[in-house]
Amino acid sequence: MNKLALVVAASALSALSAGTFAAPETFNLDPAHTFPRFEYNHFGYSNQQHRFEKTTGRIVLDRAARTGSVEVSIDAKSVNTGTALFNGHIQAADFFDTDTYPVITFKSSAVKFDGDKPVAVEGNLTIKGITRPVTLTVTNFHAMPHPMLKKDAIGGNAVARVKRSEFNMGKYAPSVSDEVTLSIAVEAIKE
Repeated sequence: MNKLALVVAASALSALSAGTFAAPETFNLDPAHTFPRFEYNHFGYSNQQHRFEKTTGRIVLDRAARTGSVEVSIDAKSVNTGTALFNGHIQAADFFDTDTYPVITFKSSAVKFDGDKPVAVEGNLTIKGITRPVTLTVTNFHAMPHPMLKKDAIGGNAVARVKRSEFNMGKYAPSVSDEVTLSIAVEAIKE
């Protein structure tokens, strides 16, 4: 094989492999469209839903390689129950104890894929200094250029169930359900 044929063949293989192996992409959470929520049963009367107003973090995805990571920090003092009185109650020592533990974190250990879409995120949730393994089931995922920002963006929804007593927040259980449903609506913009 002559030198020109070797150079052409090497260039073709290089172009092929570059298209096959995409690099990981980093997305920063959009705080205007990312809201973790939690739901629990209140004395059998109703299921109450509350959310956190301030969340930061990043998502790294390599959809071609089917790998990724997620890191989220939630300002526990940003909890919004709908009333200032109950916000204060739920931030007290019996529940979030936000004076001592102002931040809730989630750090992934694995992202599971179905094709090029994430379907589950395994990781560690830390509340009140207690860390427990949690699996977030991704119920919706979408990736496309953001129509207003003109940057690539991703978004989705995920859910998990935890027991609040495992995070030293079990007051009033079982009258107020120990099991809590966590759900997060997330949107993130590519760096």
